[in-house]
Amino acid sequence: MLYSLARPFVFAMDAEKAHRLTIKGLRMLPDLGEGTMDPRLGISLAGIDFPSPVGLAPGFDKNAEVASKMLSFGFGYAEIGTVTPRPQAGNPTPRLFRLVEDKAVINRMGFNNDGADAVVRRLKAWRGRPGIIGANIGANKDSQDRIADYAIMAKTMAPLADYLTINISSPNTPGLRALQDEAALTGLLDAVIEARGEQQVPLFLKLAPDLEHADIDAITRIAIDKKLDALIIGNTTITRPALKSRHSGETGGLSGAPLADLALQRLKDFRAASGGVIPLIAVGGIDSATSAYERIRAGASLVQLYSALVYHGPRLAAEINRGLLRLLARDGLERLSDAIGIDAS
Repeated sequence: MLYSLARPFVFAMDAEKAHRLTIKGLRMLPDLGEGTMDPRLGISLAGIDFPSPVGLAPGFDKNAEVASKMLSFGFGYAEIGTVTPRPQAGNPTPRLFRLVEDKAVINRMGFNNDGADAVVRRLKAWRGRPGIIGANIGANKDSQDRIADYAIMAKTMAPLADYLTINISSPNTPGLRALQDEAALTGLLDAVIEARGEQQVPLFLKLAPDLEHADIDAITRIAIDKKLDALIIGNTTITRPALKSRHSGETGGLSGAPLADLALQRLKDFRAASGGVIPLIAVGGIDSATSAYERIRAGASLVQLYSALVYHGPRLAAEINRGLLRLLARDGLERLSDAIGIDAS
């Protein structure tokens, strides 16, 4: 209700300015830690016991400033980043647009973040408290060796995060998605795994939804061969379905409600390609318990959301948790883990 009252004022601001104000406000809140979760929602993945499958996607808290605060809103885990070795300003502004009529967002942020040193300090200050926080890692835009950047970030973040996500799916860093090619991906994963060393932190790989079927088969094969712990399907899309907003022509990655169908289809494609051998994490257009449950039944072990918070407010995660329990009861299932992949052919 409070968010409904505040939303007109928030939406009157530039989208990025409103986001910075949100982060500033959250920093002022007390750190309440995890909310109480119903044990039926718990999911075990990669040796981590997630109290809820609903996670905060990266991009909201790029610099590890408020991730722990968000756990008190009903998120089972939060993912910070994308973090690069050196600080970078990102792309020129304006670079973040609300497509209100479409319940969508277009961004071309460009991995703007404070850099590894600043994020490391914040994660060290948080370490030891309850709650699951993952780190999404990337390469600097002007790097001469992007694979080396990922290796540096893996070594740096492995002792501090509960899991690492290798992000090669952003459309806003030129050439980054080329790392999804078979040969480049193999070299990248070898470098990251070596850099991780004895810190056996789980490794997730975040992929674009704009992949061809041959790419899906190749990536799945490599991920299984390299023993990755999960695939995240997927990031924003550069495709443009029919949109109503005046911002629909802006360049960058599209997220939110219009991405839902494509993201669901890619999840199904990766489930079919893997046969359920590697866990999947669903992102894209998830804005309700119904859409989250659909992804879980299609094969996702966990889900993440961000753009939906713009339109529904911070209590959405808790609402989804309650809705998932109702859907379990409807279907006669004891635990949410029983629903994973039951619709997969």
